[in-house]
Amino acid sequence: MSLRHALLGLLVDHPASGYDLLKAFDTSLANVWPATQSQIYGELTKLADNGLIVVSEQGPRGRKEYTLTDTGLAELRRWLTQTEPQRTTRSDVLLRVFFLGVLTPQQARDYLAGQAAHAAELHANLKALDAAIDWDDDNLSVYGRIALEYGQRFAAMQQEWAEWARTQVRNT
Repeated sequence: MSLRHALLGLLVDHPASGYDLLKAFDTSLANVWPATQSQIYGELTKLADNGLIVVSEQGPRGRKEYTLTDTGLAELRRWLTQTEPQRTTRSDVLLRVFFLGVLTPQQARDYLAGQAAHAAELHANLKALDAAIDWDDDNLSVYGRIALEYGQRFAAMQQEWAEWARTQVRNT
């Protein structure tokens, strides 16, 4: 996934300002594809330069509202249907697990306990986010809820795995 396509997707249902898009990232996409303010505004400029979005309104203090163009929608659809998702991921967590044998058993268990605690915190945060969102019938709500459920289940699995792995550490 790219920031480019995330922004195009957020503009499908309605125009939005850079600030609105930043807030949407903070409340819905941060756990999937985090982005900073400077990354978002830089990408919006590129999208406009490439004709994928247009500035549909300018407000006070330079506020710009962006609207998806037909070309932008076509690009989003092309990306969704004609490109394969990146399936190769690197995991610093699991790389460290491979080498926990160089630590004492207690240090290894502590590391895994820390991973379990981190996953539990993430799971709790995602559940709180779910409860705080006023879900609607629009596509962003329906599919956003599906993505959030994936995050909740993944965090729960990570916690369960780390707790199990902790019990597997030998005392020798």
